Amino acid sequence: MAHDCGHDDGPGQGLAGPGLAEALAEAEARCIAARERLTAPRRRVLELLLSADAPLKAYDMIAAFGGEGPPAKPPTVYRALDFLEKQGFAHRIESLNAYVPCRLRGDAHRAAFLICDCCGAAREFEPALDAGLSAAAEAGYSVRSLTLEARGLCPACREA
Repeated sequence: MAHDCGHDDGPGQGLAGPGLAEALAEAEARCIAARERLTAPRRRVLELLLSADAPLKAYDMIAAFGGEGPPAKPPTVYRALDFLEKQGFAHRIESLNAYVPCRLRGDAHRAAFLICDCCGAAREFEPALDAGLSAAAEAGYSVRSLTLEARGLCPACREA
């Protein structure tokens, strides 16, 4: 994602070094526990997501996949993204048509994001939506998935 800000956004959200290695090792352990495989392409896509400072579009990941080498084939990245979403390692932000790593630990949760219109950062948070889901159930709806996207300015961009 391009940064449209004319100011310093401060430290990014992406992981590097020991933090990145720890997150990848944790993902590997979760896959083993779930009897799934974190194949090399899946691991590489997760690494790209974890190290990014903002949501990534699939075609950005395709281009960056091979580093200095050739880009990945689109099906490779899309299959990896599908796996990572199903396993709870990544989320798709519909309005941006981009992906972010899941930053919340634990079991399945509702995906909710605060998206900065200036710098493009997206922060995941756990919303309190019980009243809304109860109203849906009372109306006879069975909600299978829910994603909340709130747009505005992050603290760094508000201060700039």
